[in-house]
Amino acid sequence: MARVRQFEHIASAAKAHPTEVDCGYQTVRAGGETLLQLSTYGSDLRKSEKKVSQTLQFDRDTAAELVAIIRQTFPGL
Repeated sequence: MARVRQFEHIASAAKAHPTEVDCGYQTVRAGGETLLQLSTYGSDLRKSEKKVSQTLQFDRDTAAELVAIIRQTFPGL
């Protein structure tokens, strides 16, 4: 569970993950600041009940950077 401070492009090879998860999102207001929170839940194969496994928070600047990364990755979106 963390607030994203910055993005860094990683040049090493990666592959698609074999499992899928659900992702919830919500708006968090803290000290006059608005944050976007994304929370992922364990895969369907998880033995315990559904619960949050990872949470990331983005402020306005990091959210704008994420949008730019998404547009670069998926041109024409």
